[in-house]
Amino acid sequence: MNMSTLKESLPESAENNDRVKELKAFDETKSGVKGLVDSGISKIPKIFIRPHHELAVESNHGRSNIQVPIIDLRGFETDDDHRKKIIYDLKQASKDCGFFQVLNHGIPLSVLDGMIDGIRRFHEQDAEIKKEFYSRDRIKKVKYVSNIDLYRSSAANWRDTLTISPLASDRVEPDELPAVCRSSTIEYIDQVTKLGELLFELLAEALGLTREHLVALGCGRGRTFVCHYYPECPEPELTMGTSKHTDPAFLTILLQDQIGGLQVLKNDQWIDVQPLAGSLVVNIGDLLQLISNDEFKSAEHRVVANRVGPRISTACFFKGVSVPPQIYGPIEELITEENPPIYKDFTVNDYLSKFFSKAIDKSSLDDFKLQV
Repeated sequence: MNMSTLKESLPESAENNDRVKELKAFDETKSGVKGLVDSGISKIPKIFIRPHHELAVESNHGRSNIQVPIIDLRGFETDDDHRKKIIYDLKQASKDCGFFQVLNHGIPLSVLDGMIDGIRRFHEQDAEIKKEFYSRDRIKKVKYVSNIDLYRSSAANWRDTLTISPLASDRVEPDELPAVCRSSTIEYIDQVTKLGELLFELLAEALGLTREHLVALGCGRGRTFVCHYYPECPEPELTMGTSKHTDPAFLTILLQDQIGGLQVLKNDQWIDVQPLAGSLVVNIGDLLQLISNDEFKSAEHRVVANRVGPRISTACFFKGVSVPPQIYGPIEELITEENPPIYKDFTVNDYLSKFFSKAIDKSSLDDFKLQV
């Protein structure tokens, strides 16, 4: 993105021109938020400070002590009654909250710990080696960057990200991955892909469809892994780790460490998604809300900044088939006279283009609603 494009993306004013310069200066260091922390700052730069109106809105949301549902997958293959209970619990969680945690999901703890450790090693390696991966090119399969919406958001977030996106090939070659986290990443990608297929089978049954329905639609394809690193923040009350947003995917499987900070919005209250050793957090994405015709809910969520860090997480987004373009829309079997389609047909690229055209805190769901 060149300087003239940056200026066009913001209203003309001296203040905004100064902000663009500050954003560009930060971006060009290629050192990310970790670079700021390593420099010894005691106050966060202005580009990270949330606007006054955004901080004021915060007072409209309360905090809740309730927990997102925890679903134990143990025995789903051998115990029919337990499988039925799992499907019922998944349905209720997907309709009510859009978030749940899964236990006994089949991925060994050593693989989870290895992935977290690999992300840490990538972000904490020599800065000059890491800079070789720094890019804002959406087409690159493997890239490191700070804030994908840096030039579109009202305030930058306090995090850096390694993104692994196989794109059209739906696979990434080992030598394309950073050497420092290569083996742990390959193992985790393989394991979480299998878990995703299982969850799509269970969620299809929860919708009253055949077990294979969502897998046959390709919902489990098009994986993108975003590996976040949230350094300690000297003024966490002024910024966010990740702004409030929904996910532009069918499903997200999140691996997080034990620091915490993830929150989901329910009934205008923020719920802490407490880290649970050995668990994975799963949430419904926008695309599954679309094709389920609002049967399942894609909930707003965020990550708060913290004086303690780094917080490390990996989100696997299952985005579906984009090449060749596949048309998705409300599933025919879910449409009745009493439950007419709410959304128009779309392609994954249609949705992602909308998502990447604005700040991440602006949902694109309404853009795909049918006019009534």
